[in-house]
Amino acid sequence: MLRHSPPASKGLPVSTSVLPVRTFTPRTLGNSASFLTAAAVIVIALWSSGSPAMVYPLYEQSWSLTATTITEVFAVYPVVMVITLVVFGSLSDSIGRRAAMLAGLVSIMVGVLVFALAPDVAWLFVGRVFQGLGVGLALSPAGAALVEYSGSRSKAGSANTVAIAIGLALATLVGGGLLQYAPWPRALTFWVLLVITALVTVAALFLPRKAAAASVQGGPVERWRPQAIHVPREIRGVVITAALAVTSTFALGAVLISLGAQLVKTVLHTDNALVAGAVLAVGSVATGAVSLTLRRLSPRPAVVLGGIVGAVSTGALVASAALSSLALFAVAAIAFGVSGGLLFLGALGLINGHAPAQHRAATLSVVYLVAYIGQGVSAVSLGVLTTAVGLPSALDLLGPLLILLSLATAATALVTTRVHMRVNARQATGCTAIDG
Repeated sequence: MLRHSPPASKGLPVSTSVLPVRTFTPRTLGNSASFLTAAAVIVIALWSSGSPAMVYPLYEQSWSLTATTITEVFAVYPVVMVITLVVFGSLSDSIGRRAAMLAGLVSIMVGVLVFALAPDVAWLFVGRVFQGLGVGLALSPAGAALVEYSGSRSKAGSANTVAIAIGLALATLVGGGLLQYAPWPRALTFWVLLVITALVTVAALFLPRKAAAASVQGGPVERWRPQAIHVPREIRGVVITAALAVTSTFALGAVLISLGAQLVKTVLHTDNALVAGAVLAVGSVATGAVSLTLRRLSPRPAVVLGGIVGAVSTGALVASAALSSLALFAVAAIAFGVSGGLLFLGALGLINGHAPAQHRAATLSVVYLVAYIGQGVSAVSLGVLTTAVGLPSALDLLGPLLILLSLATAATALVTTRVHMRVNARQATGCTAIDG
Protein backbone atom coordinates (compact mmCIF):
# COMPACT_ATOMS: atom_id res chain seq x y z
CA MET A 1 0.00 0.00 0.00
CA LEU A 2 1.46 3.26 -1.10
CA ARG A 3 1.52 6.36 1.11
CA HIS A 4 1.14 9.60 -0.77
CA SER A 5 3.15 12.50 0.52
CA PRO A 6 1.96 16.04 -0.11
CA PRO A 7 3.70 17.48 -3.14
CA ALA A 8 6.62 19.74 -2.48
CA SER A 9 6.17 23.33 -3.48
CA LYS A 10 7.91 23.95 -6.74
CA GLY A 11 10.40 26.74 -6.96
CA LEU A 12 10.14 27.60 -3.27
CA PRO A 13 12.95 26.90 -0.80
CA VAL A 14 12.07 24.62 2.05
CA SER A 15 12.84 26.28 5.37
CA THR A 16 14.53 24.09 7.97
CA SER A 17 14.70 26.78 10.70
CA VAL A 18 13.18 26.05 14.11
CA LEU A 19 10.88 28.60 15.67
CA PRO A 20 12.20 29.93 19.00
CA VAL A 21 10.53 28.43 22.07
CA ARG A 22 9.36 31.02 24.56
CA THR A 23 10.22 30.20 28.15
CA PHE A 24 8.58 31.78 31.16
CA THR A 25 10.95 33.85 33.26
CA PRO A 26 9.50 35.18 36.51
CA ARG A 27 9.72 38.91 36.74
CA THR A 28 11.77 40.39 39.54
CA LEU A 29 11.19 43.70 41.25
CA GLY A 30 13.31 46.71 40.44
CA ASN A 31 15.58 48.31 43.02
CA SER A 32 12.96 50.76 44.29
CA ALA A 33 10.26 48.12 44.73
CA SER A 34 12.80 45.73 46.26
CA PHE A 35 13.85 48.43 48.71
CA LEU A 36 10.23 48.99 49.78
CA THR A 37 9.64 45.25 50.10
CA ALA A 38 12.72 44.80 52.32
CA ALA A 39 11.47 47.69 54.48
CA ALA A 40 8.04 46.00 54.66
CA VAL A 41 9.73 42.81 55.91
CA ILE A 42 11.23 44.83 58.78
CA VAL A 43 7.80 46.33 59.54
CA ILE A 44 6.31 42.81 59.70
CA ALA A 45 9.16 41.55 61.89
CA LEU A 46 8.68 44.29 64.49
CA TRP A 47 4.88 44.15 64.27
CA SER A 48 5.10 40.42 64.93
CA SER A 49 7.45 40.90 67.87
CA GLY A 50 5.05 43.36 69.53
CA SER A 51 1.76 41.83 68.36
CA PRO A 52 0.85 40.19 71.70
CA ALA A 53 1.64 43.37 73.70
CA MET A 54 -1.93 44.67 73.96
CA VAL A 55 -3.41 41.18 74.45
CA TYR A 56 -1.20 40.22 77.40
CA PRO A 57 -3.59 41.75 80.00
CA LEU A 58 -6.45 39.75 78.46
CA TYR A 59 -4.45 36.54 78.73
CA GLU A 60 -3.62 37.46 82.31
CA GLN A 61 -7.30 37.90 83.20
CA SER A 62 -8.70 34.97 81.18
CA TRP A 63 -6.16 32.38 82.28
CA SER A 64 -5.23 33.80 85.73
CA LEU A 65 -1.58 34.35 84.78
CA THR A 66 1.01 36.23 86.84
CA ALA A 67 3.28 39.00 85.58
CA THR A 68 6.15 36.50 85.77
CA THR A 69 4.38 34.14 83.34
CA ILE A 70 3.60 36.99 80.93
CA THR A 71 7.22 38.16 80.85
CA GLU A 72 8.38 34.55 80.45
CA VAL A 73 6.18 34.27 77.36
CA PHE A 74 7.70 37.53 76.13
CA ALA A 75 11.24 36.34 76.95
CA VAL A 76 10.92 33.16 74.86
CA TYR A 77 11.12 35.43 71.82
CA PRO A 78 14.56 36.95 72.51
CA VAL A 79 15.92 33.57 73.66
CA VAL A 80 14.95 31.97 70.33
CA MET A 81 16.22 35.06 68.53
CA VAL A 82 19.63 34.64 70.17
CA ILE A 83 19.85 30.97 69.16
CA THR A 84 18.72 31.78 65.62
CA LEU A 85 21.24 34.59 65.25
CA VAL A 86 24.08 32.41 66.54
CA VAL A 87 23.26 29.54 64.17
CA PHE A 88 21.90 31.41 61.13
CA GLY A 89 23.41 34.89 61.53
CA SER A 90 25.46 34.65 58.32
CA LEU A 91 22.93 32.61 56.34
CA SER A 92 21.83 35.33 53.93
CA ASP A 93 25.44 36.27 53.16
CA SER A 94 25.63 32.84 51.47
CA ILE A 95 22.17 31.92 50.18
CA GLY A 96 20.93 35.42 49.37
CA ARG A 97 18.72 37.95 51.11
CA ARG A 98 15.54 36.82 49.35
CA ALA A 99 15.72 33.19 50.49
CA ALA A 100 16.50 34.13 54.10
CA MET A 101 13.68 36.69 54.25
CA LEU A 102 11.17 34.22 52.80
CA ALA A 103 12.13 31.59 55.37
CA GLY A 104 11.68 34.17 58.12
CA LEU A 105 8.30 35.33 56.84
CA VAL A 106 6.96 31.77 56.67
CA SER A 107 8.04 31.14 60.27
CA ILE A 108 6.44 34.41 61.38
CA MET A 109 3.16 33.36 59.75
CA VAL A 110 3.23 30.04 61.62
CA GLY A 111 3.82 31.85 64.92
CA VAL A 112 1.04 34.37 64.31
CA LEU A 113 -1.36 31.55 63.37
CA VAL A 114 -0.56 29.74 66.63
CA PHE A 115 -1.40 32.92 68.58
CA ALA A 116 -4.66 33.32 66.65
CA LEU A 117 -5.76 29.79 67.59
CA ALA A 118 -4.26 29.65 71.12
CA PRO A 119 -6.58 27.96 73.67
CA ASP A 120 -4.13 28.18 76.59
CA VAL A 121 -0.79 29.62 77.67
CA ALA A 122 1.28 26.69 76.35
CA TRP A 123 0.37 27.74 72.81
CA LEU A 124 1.73 31.22 73.49
CA PHE A 125 5.18 29.78 74.19
CA VAL A 126 5.05 27.84 70.91
CA GLY A 127 3.91 30.93 69.01
CA ARG A 128 6.77 32.99 70.43
CA VAL A 129 9.26 30.30 69.37
CA PHE A 130 8.16 30.58 65.74
CA GLN A 131 8.04 34.39 65.91
CA GLY A 132 11.55 34.53 67.33
CA LEU A 133 12.85 32.14 64.69
CA GLY A 134 11.16 34.10 61.90
CA VAL A 135 12.35 37.52 63.00
CA GLY A 136 15.85 36.14 63.58
CA LEU A 137 15.95 34.83 60.02
CA ALA A 138 14.44 37.91 58.36
CA LEU A 139 15.55 41.02 60.24
CA SER A 140 19.30 41.15 59.51
CA PRO A 141 18.95 40.15 55.81
CA ALA A 142 16.27 42.80 55.32
CA GLY A 143 18.49 45.46 56.89
CA ALA A 144 21.46 44.42 54.74
CA ALA A 145 19.24 44.32 51.63
CA LEU A 146 18.20 47.95 52.19
CA VAL A 147 21.82 49.01 51.66
CA GLU A 148 22.23 46.86 48.56
CA TYR A 149 18.95 47.85 46.92
CA SER A 150 19.39 51.58 47.58
CA GLY A 151 23.16 52.03 47.31
CA SER A 152 22.93 54.65 50.07
CA ARG A 153 23.97 53.84 53.63
CA SER A 154 22.25 56.88 55.15
CA LYS A 155 19.00 56.18 53.28
CA ALA A 156 19.13 52.53 54.31
CA GLY A 157 19.76 53.37 57.98
CA SER A 158 16.92 55.90 58.06
CA ALA A 159 14.50 53.53 56.30
CA ASN A 160 15.43 50.72 58.68
CA THR A 161 14.71 52.88 61.72
CA VAL A 162 11.42 54.17 60.27
CA ALA A 163 10.34 50.61 59.44
CA ILE A 164 11.08 49.50 63.01
CA ALA A 165 9.05 52.43 64.34
CA ILE A 166 6.11 51.69 62.04
CA GLY A 167 6.10 48.01 63.01
CA LEU A 168 6.05 48.76 66.74
CA ALA A 169 3.40 51.46 66.32
CA LEU A 170 1.14 49.13 64.33
CA ALA A 171 1.51 46.45 67.01
CA THR A 172 0.09 48.71 69.71
CA LEU A 173 -2.36 50.81 67.66
CA VAL A 174 -3.94 48.02 65.61
CA GLY A 175 -3.80 45.65 68.58
CA GLY A 176 -5.37 48.19 70.94
CA GLY A 177 -8.07 49.29 68.50
CA LEU A 178 -9.16 45.77 67.58
CA LEU A 179 -9.04 44.63 71.18
CA GLN A 180 -11.26 47.50 72.29
CA TYR A 181 -13.79 47.80 69.47
CA ALA A 182 -13.77 44.62 67.36
CA PRO A 183 -15.02 41.07 67.97
CA TRP A 184 -12.76 38.15 68.92
CA PRO A 185 -10.41 40.33 71.02
CA ARG A 186 -7.88 37.55 71.65
CA ALA A 187 -7.54 36.54 68.00
CA LEU A 188 -8.52 39.20 65.46
CA THR A 189 -5.31 41.24 65.71
CA PHE A 190 -3.34 38.10 64.78
CA TRP A 191 -5.60 37.26 61.82
CA VAL A 192 -5.08 40.78 60.46
CA LEU A 193 -1.31 40.47 60.89
CA LEU A 194 -1.36 37.04 59.22
CA VAL A 195 -3.09 38.38 56.10
CA ILE A 196 -0.68 41.33 55.77
CA THR A 197 2.34 39.08 56.33
CA ALA A 198 1.09 36.78 53.57
CA LEU A 199 0.87 39.77 51.18
CA VAL A 200 4.42 40.86 52.01
CA THR A 201 5.57 37.26 51.49
CA VAL A 202 4.05 37.24 48.01
CA ALA A 203 5.91 40.47 47.21
CA ALA A 204 9.17 39.00 48.57
CA LEU A 205 8.85 36.09 46.11
CA PHE A 206 9.65 38.57 43.34
CA LEU A 207 12.79 39.99 44.95
CA PRO A 208 16.04 39.46 43.00
CA ARG A 209 17.25 35.94 43.68
CA LYS A 210 20.93 36.76 44.00
CA ALA A 211 21.44 39.48 46.55
CA ALA A 212 24.06 37.50 48.44
CA ALA A 213 26.94 39.64 49.60
CA ALA A 214 29.60 37.72 47.76
CA SER A 215 27.74 38.06 44.47
CA VAL A 216 27.46 41.79 45.06
CA GLN A 217 31.26 41.87 45.34
CA GLY A 218 31.65 39.75 42.22
CA GLY A 219 33.11 36.78 44.07
CA PRO A 220 31.90 33.22 44.54
CA VAL A 221 29.09 32.57 46.99
CA GLU A 222 30.32 30.11 49.61
CA ARG A 223 28.14 27.16 50.55
CA TRP A 224 26.52 27.96 53.89
CA ARG A 225 27.15 25.88 56.97
CA PRO A 226 26.48 26.62 60.65
CA GLN A 227 29.47 28.38 62.10
CA ALA A 228 30.41 31.01 64.63
CA ILE A 229 29.69 34.56 63.50
CA HIS A 230 32.93 36.29 62.60
CA VAL A 231 33.47 39.99 63.19
CA PRO A 232 36.63 41.42 61.58
CA ARG A 233 39.07 42.64 64.24
CA GLU A 234 39.32 46.14 62.78
CA ILE A 235 35.61 46.88 63.35
CA ARG A 236 35.10 45.26 66.75
CA GLY A 237 35.08 48.60 68.56
CA VAL A 238 32.40 49.82 66.17
CA VAL A 239 30.36 46.65 66.70
CA ILE A 240 30.58 46.98 70.51
CA THR A 241 29.31 50.56 70.29
CA ALA A 242 26.47 49.59 67.95
CA ALA A 243 25.52 46.59 70.10
CA LEU A 244 25.34 48.69 73.27
CA ALA A 245 23.22 51.28 71.44
CA VAL A 246 20.62 48.76 70.29
CA THR A 247 20.74 46.88 73.60
CA SER A 248 19.94 49.97 75.65
CA THR A 249 16.87 50.80 73.58
CA PHE A 250 15.73 47.14 73.41
CA ALA A 251 16.10 46.74 77.19
CA LEU A 252 13.86 49.73 77.89
CA GLY A 253 11.56 48.61 75.09
CA ALA A 254 11.17 45.27 76.86
CA VAL A 255 9.63 47.12 79.79
CA LEU A 256 7.14 48.92 77.57
CA ILE A 257 6.24 45.90 75.40
CA SER A 258 5.93 43.21 78.07
CA LEU A 259 4.18 45.25 80.77
CA GLY A 260 3.40 48.47 78.91
CA ALA A 261 -0.38 47.98 78.86
CA GLN A 262 -0.39 47.39 82.61
CA LEU A 263 1.86 50.41 83.13
CA VAL A 264 -0.43 52.67 81.10
CA LYS A 265 -3.41 51.43 83.09
CA THR A 266 -1.58 52.33 86.31
CA VAL A 267 -0.74 55.82 85.10
CA LEU A 268 -3.90 56.69 83.14
CA HIS A 269 -6.39 54.76 85.28
CA THR A 270 -8.19 53.53 82.14
CA ASP A 271 -9.03 50.13 80.68
CA ASN A 272 -9.41 51.46 77.11
CA ALA A 273 -6.99 49.38 75.04
CA LEU A 274 -6.90 51.85 72.13
CA VAL A 275 -5.90 54.70 74.46
CA ALA A 276 -3.18 52.50 75.93
CA GLY A 277 -1.99 51.52 72.46
CA ALA A 278 -1.93 55.14 71.30
CA VAL A 279 0.11 56.20 74.34
CA LEU A 280 2.61 53.40 73.75
CA ALA A 281 2.79 54.32 70.05
CA VAL A 282 3.92 57.87 70.87
CA GLY A 283 7.47 56.62 71.30
CA SER A 284 7.42 54.86 67.92
CA VAL A 285 6.16 58.03 66.20
CA ALA A 286 8.98 59.99 67.81
CA THR A 287 11.48 57.37 66.62
CA GLY A 288 10.28 57.69 63.04
CA ALA A 289 10.34 61.49 63.17
CA VAL A 290 13.89 61.55 64.52
CA SER A 291 15.18 59.09 61.94
CA LEU A 292 13.79 61.24 59.12
CA THR A 293 14.81 64.67 60.40
CA LEU A 294 18.26 63.72 61.73
CA ARG A 295 19.25 61.06 59.19
CA ARG A 296 22.36 63.04 58.19
CA LEU A 297 23.68 63.19 61.74
CA SER A 298 27.00 61.33 62.10
CA PRO A 299 26.61 57.90 63.74
CA ARG A 300 28.76 58.41 66.85
CA PRO A 301 27.22 61.75 67.94
CA ALA A 302 23.82 60.12 67.40
CA VAL A 303 24.75 57.29 69.79
CA VAL A 304 26.13 59.71 72.40
CA LEU A 305 23.02 61.89 72.33
CA GLY A 306 20.72 58.86 72.19
CA GLY A 307 22.31 57.35 75.28
CA ILE A 308 21.86 60.55 77.28
CA VAL A 309 18.23 60.94 76.20
CA GLY A 310 17.65 57.26 77.01
CA ALA A 311 18.81 57.82 80.59
CA VAL A 312 16.36 60.74 80.88
CA SER A 313 13.57 58.55 79.48
CA THR A 314 14.19 55.79 82.02
CA GLY A 315 14.26 58.27 84.90
CA ALA A 316 10.96 59.80 83.79
CA LEU A 317 9.40 56.33 83.41
CA VAL A 318 10.37 55.31 86.95
CA ALA A 319 9.05 58.58 88.34
CA SER A 320 5.77 58.31 86.39
CA ALA A 321 5.04 54.88 87.87
CA ALA A 322 5.89 56.03 91.40
CA LEU A 323 3.77 59.20 91.17
CA SER A 324 1.08 57.96 88.72
CA SER A 325 1.92 61.00 86.62
CA LEU A 326 0.59 61.19 83.06
CA ALA A 327 2.87 64.15 82.28
CA LEU A 328 6.00 62.25 83.31
CA PHE A 329 4.86 59.17 81.39
CA ALA A 330 4.39 61.32 78.26
CA VAL A 331 7.91 62.70 78.71
CA ALA A 332 9.23 59.15 79.14
CA ALA A 333 7.46 57.87 76.01
CA ILE A 334 8.60 60.76 73.81
CA ALA A 335 12.16 60.65 75.17
CA PHE A 336 12.23 56.89 74.61
CA GLY A 337 11.22 57.40 70.99
CA VAL A 338 13.82 60.12 70.43
CA SER A 339 16.48 58.00 72.10
CA GLY A 340 15.54 54.93 70.08
CA GLY A 341 15.65 56.87 66.82
CA LEU A 342 19.09 58.28 67.59
CA LEU A 343 20.51 54.98 68.84
CA PHE A 344 19.24 52.99 65.86
CA LEU A 345 20.44 55.62 63.39
CA GLY A 346 23.85 55.64 65.03
CA ALA A 347 24.16 51.87 65.35
CA LEU A 348 23.02 51.12 61.79
CA GLY A 349 25.16 53.95 60.45
CA LEU A 350 28.24 52.49 62.14
CA ILE A 351 27.57 48.99 60.79
CA ASN A 352 26.62 50.09 57.28
CA GLY A 353 29.66 52.38 57.12
CA HIS A 354 32.28 49.96 58.41
CA ALA A 355 31.19 46.34 57.91
CA PRO A 356 32.35 44.69 54.67
CA ALA A 357 29.48 43.71 52.37
CA GLN A 358 30.33 40.01 52.67
CA HIS A 359 29.93 40.25 56.46
CA ARG A 360 27.18 42.88 56.69
CA ALA A 361 24.26 40.61 57.65
CA ALA A 362 26.45 38.60 60.04
CA THR A 363 27.66 41.79 61.72
CA LEU A 364 24.10 43.05 62.10
CA SER A 365 23.27 39.66 63.60
CA VAL A 366 25.94 40.16 66.27
CA VAL A 367 24.41 43.51 67.19
CA TYR A 368 20.90 42.06 67.43
CA LEU A 369 22.26 39.02 69.30
CA VAL A 370 23.61 41.17 72.14
CA ALA A 371 20.51 43.38 72.09
CA TYR A 372 18.06 40.50 72.40
CA ILE A 373 20.04 38.96 75.27
CA GLY A 374 19.67 42.30 77.05
CA GLN A 375 15.99 42.44 76.21
CA GLY A 376 15.31 38.95 77.52
CA VAL A 377 17.15 39.58 80.79
CA SER A 378 15.32 42.87 81.30
CA ALA A 379 11.89 41.37 80.61
CA VAL A 380 12.29 38.37 82.90
CA SER A 381 13.85 40.45 85.69
CA LEU A 382 10.99 42.94 85.52
CA GLY A 383 8.37 40.18 85.56
CA VAL A 384 9.87 38.44 88.58
CA LEU A 385 10.25 41.72 90.48
CA THR A 386 6.73 42.89 89.56
CA THR A 387 5.20 39.65 90.84
CA ALA A 388 7.21 39.93 94.06
CA VAL A 389 7.01 43.65 94.93
CA GLY A 390 4.68 45.35 92.41
CA LEU A 391 5.39 47.31 89.24
CA PRO A 392 6.46 50.68 90.73
CA SER A 393 8.94 49.05 93.11
CA ALA A 394 10.22 46.78 90.33
CA LEU A 395 10.95 49.83 88.19
CA ASP A 396 12.70 51.47 91.15
CA LEU A 397 15.09 48.51 91.27
CA LEU A 398 15.57 47.97 87.52
CA GLY A 399 15.52 51.64 86.46
CA PRO A 400 18.99 52.61 87.77
CA LEU A 401 20.54 49.67 85.86
CA LEU A 402 18.88 50.81 82.62
CA ILE A 403 20.08 54.38 83.23
CA LEU A 404 23.62 53.05 83.78
CA LEU A 405 23.40 51.09 80.51
CA SER A 406 22.32 54.19 78.58
CA LEU A 407 25.15 56.30 80.01
CA ALA A 408 27.66 53.51 79.36
CA THR A 409 26.51 53.47 75.73
CA ALA A 410 27.16 57.21 75.39
CA ALA A 411 30.57 56.89 77.08
CA THR A 412 31.60 53.99 74.82
CA ALA A 413 30.69 55.98 71.73
CA LEU A 414 32.86 58.87 72.96
CA VAL A 415 35.82 56.57 73.62
CA THR A 416 35.61 54.80 70.28
CA THR A 417 35.33 58.16 68.53
CA ARG A 418 38.62 59.31 70.06
CA VAL A 419 40.34 56.02 69.24
CA HIS A 420 39.04 56.21 65.67
CA MET A 421 40.32 59.78 65.30
CA ARG A 422 43.77 58.80 66.62
CA VAL A 423 43.96 55.84 64.21
CA ASN A 424 42.97 58.04 61.29
CA ALA A 425 45.54 60.67 62.26
CA ARG A 426 48.25 58.00 62.57
CA GLN A 427 47.35 56.56 59.18
CA ALA A 428 47.32 60.02 57.60
CA THR A 429 50.77 60.77 59.06
CA GLY A 430 52.10 57.46 57.77
CA CYS A 431 50.78 58.11 54.29
CA THR A 432 52.34 61.59 54.27
CA ALA A 433 55.73 60.20 55.31
CA ILE A 434 55.60 57.55 52.59
CA ASP A 435 54.48 60.03 49.96
CA GLY A 436 57.31 62.35 50.98
